[in-house]
Amino acid sequence: MSEHTHVHKSHTTEYIIVFVVLSLLTGLELAIPGLNVEYYLKAISLVGLAFGKAAIVAYFYMHLKEERGWLKFIAMLPIAAVVFAIVIILESIYR
Repeated sequence: MSEHTHVHKSHTTEYIIVFVVLSLLTGLELAIPGLNVEYYLKAISLVGLAFGKAAIVAYFYMHLKEERGWLKFIAMLPIAAVVFAIVIILESIYR
């Protein structure tokens, strides 16, 4: 019989780093509304941070980093659909 040994790698340090990064991004999100800049810049910044945080959560906590390329591609399709919808909406607004 062949023995299969699997060494368990602790992810504690990685998860703490991800938690700190997400906390810093959340703090930045809380600071953006108080900035003295145009409204559209605030909106773009907040949406960008939200997408970034969602990507970090999916990559680390949903374990997409351990998946094959095709599954990552499938997970990114909704984001591509949102970007496409935004482009179409902006095109119709500025026509």
